[in-house]
Amino acid sequence: MSQSEAGPTAGDSTSPPTPASEDTTPASSDPKAALAARMARFKTLQAQKETGRKATEKEVRDAEDRTARLTQISKLQDVHDKAAYKLLKSEDPEFERKRNWDYTVEESESWDKRMAKKARSRDNVAFADYTKEANKVYKRQIKQMSKVDLDNYAAQKAEKLQRQVQSGILQLIESPNGDLYTVNPLNQQINTPAEEGYSHDHTPSKEAIDKLVEDLEKGERARLKARAAKGIRDEQDVGDVTYINQKNKQFNDKLTRFYNKYTTEIRENFERGTAI
Repeated sequence: MSQSEAGPTAGDSTSPPTPASEDTTPASSDPKAALAARMARFKTLQAQKETGRKATEKEVRDAEDRTARLTQISKLQDVHDKAAYKLLKSEDPEFERKRNWDYTVEESESWDKRMAKKARSRDNVAFADYTKEANKVYKRQIKQMSKVDLDNYAAQKAEKLQRQVQSGILQLIESPNGDLYTVNPLNQQINTPAEEGYSHDHTPSKEAIDKLVEDLEKGERARLKARAAKGIRDEQDVGDVTYINQKNKQFNDKLTRFYNKYTTEIRENFERGTAI
């Protein structure tokens, strides 16, 4: 029997297709299946978002509760300490003296000085005279000296020393150790600029001008605040003085507000001298 009669061999390319190869389209190409998969993914993301939101809200509530509890505990501790202090002070007449045993003599003296200084400052708030007021302003400005730019001051001093050495006003001396310093031949001052006539050519920086303006405005605000506390209006309150104090002025303003429309003609007649 010939090969053609025996049928196709395993290697023959003309063999008929198998039934399994008839449908080669993947299942994911189905629109309904793809939509269902996307909806499932969307619901999963929504569930994760809701879970994260609830977890965040819980953490925020826990933090707020923790802060409130700590604040409450702190207040209760303060109340407890004050109550314990009052109880011990009432039971033991020498409580204050015994409590001072925990401090050294230097600490006690420093505390007494601090309290005395605080009492003097509290009593010295009211205006006494212009000399004391200027002294208070001077002390306040001295306390603000820590805000001075020391680097800029040192740079300006070095520049002035160098200029005076170049002009012959100061002498530049070198020590045996190799250090350089300036000496004023008139008074033998070391590293100190000599006195010069003011040439009126100094231009302050913008920061210095702003600081000066801020100090002036601060003093003006303090002055207006003190005047308002005393019941004194600003200088803008001009016009006829028809009152003897601020209470009387307030009463006159109230009368004017309610009865001015009835008394305007009478007052004008009095001013013209035509009143009957």
